Amino acid sequence: MTIELPSVSGSFGDTPEITYPSAEAPKGLRVVVLEEGKGKVVQAGDEVEVNYHGQIWNGELFDSSYFRGEPTRFPIGVGMVIKGWDQALVGKQVGSRVVIVVPPEKGYGPAGNPRAGIKGDDVLVFVVDIIGVTQTAFSAHFGR
Repeated sequence: MTIELPSVSGSFGDTPEITYPSAEAPKGLRVVVLEEGKGKVVQAGDEVEVNYHGQIWNGELFDSSYFRGEPTRFPIGVGMVIKGWDQALVGKQVGSRVVIVVPPEKGYGPAGNPRAGIKGDDVLVFVVDIIGVTQTAFSAHFGR
C-alpha cells in the first residue's frame, strides 16, 4: 500500500502552497525533506529559528510565520513544542525545507487546540524552513 502525502510548491524561503491527495491522512508521523540544507545539524536542546506554515489535513491554515513576516525561535527536542516537531526536526540541517505530517497524538492530543481551530482528531501538516540553530543551556544538558 502506497502512502500518499501532500505536495508542496515553492522553494526554501518561499511561502509554500500545500496540495492534498484524495487519500485519507496517513497514520503516524511522516517527515519528508524537500530540500536538504548544508548547515549545522539540529540537535536536541538547540534553539531553532524557522519559518513554518501549519494547516489541518485538507482543511484550514491555522498558522503561518510567512504571513506574519517574521520567523520564530524555540528550543527543540525538549518538550517545548508538539512532539511531532521535536521528533521531526532533530537531525535535520539548517537550510532544509521539511514537510511534517503530524497525527493527533504527536500534535495537540485529544483536546486539540480550540483557539487555533484544531480538533482532537485533526492531522496537521507543516512545511518548515530551518533558518538557523543556536546551542543553548538545554544543549549542554543533552551532552553537547
